Amino acid sequence: MSSQITQLSEIIKKSKNIVFFGGAGVSTASNIPDFRSSNGLYSKRLNRNFTPEQAVSHTFFIHYPEEFYEFYKKNLVYPEAKPNDCHKALAELEQMGKLKAIVTQNIDGLHQAAGSKVVYELHGSVLRNYCLRCHASYHVDYILEADGVPKCRICGGTVKPDVVLYEEGLDDQIISGAIQAIAKADTLIIGGTSLVVYPAAGLIDYFTGENLILINKSSTSADQKADLVINDDIAEVMREVVCLIK
Repeated sequence: MSSQITQLSEIIKKSKNIVFFGGAGVSTASNIPDFRSSNGLYSKRLNRNFTPEQAVSHTFFIHYPEEFYEFYKKNLVYPEAKPNDCHKALAELEQMGKLKAIVTQNIDGLHQAAGSKVVYELHGSVLRNYCLRCHASYHVDYILEADGVPKCRICGGTVKPDVVLYEEGLDDQIISGAIQAIAKADTLIIGGTSLVVYPAAGLIDYFTGENLILINKSSTSADQKADLVINDDIAEVMREVVCLIK
């Protein structure tokens, strides 16, 4: 991997407008697992077998709110998680003036916690929550401490996480900003994602720059288009790369 690290570091040195597109693999080193590892949810209680994707769908949220929050708080919210070497390396690249934006499918807020300023959160954030009725805002702790379905202190409405559930559309402004950032980039680094979640994964098609980099433990559908593919742990890769270009 050393030759690939060197190659990537040289690409970054020459680049002036880098965008990073990341997925769940970026946060695994922060001990945040992919929620798809859960199966057979609530089969006994609800007399149905729900997949994880169904459990975080709009339909499930509406019809089974207590079960939704039980799954959500257990599998999607990790308040003790800290930024790992990938998050920190990307923040450093932004401070150097190399990295212009991060486009993430993650909802954990760890890029901002590491110090990154320009982050397009395609699927929202667990850190933001709002009342569906009066739109009052609530901290993530309010959700975690609630008994059952969290209700608004002001009007009694249901408090919903500001995350994009299955069956819900992505935010137009976030999508527009992400597309513009990717379209202007001279280097696009895709990391920690298998590129199977759409429409988010389709955003990389807007890239027309010079260097397409893929960093993922397993192969992806975009590998054949890439100028450089590194099948390794992204936290280790980014740490080593940044150390070389400092």
